[in-house]
Amino acid sequence: MFGDPADHEPDRPSWDCRACGRPWPCDPAREQLAAAHGRVELAVLMWDHLEEAARDMPQAPASELFERFLRWTDRPSGGH
Repeated sequence: MFGDPADHEPDRPSWDCRACGRPWPCDPAREQLAAAHGRVELAVLMWDHLEEAARDMPQAPASELFERFLRWTDRPSGGH
């Protein structure tokens, strides 16, 4: 893992992770977000982030933003 999981935050307007430089939410950020929120709350939060990212990156295809910000929230995680 790269640094403290709490450091895996988006760097706007690129929405790359401040800690590891990968597109946010990176795997450590996803783990942290999933652990902190229920599935519905997580999906609503990530929808808000998707809307913010769409404003910051108007050239990004909507389908890519959906995959990046929302698709993963529908995957069952361990123990759920």
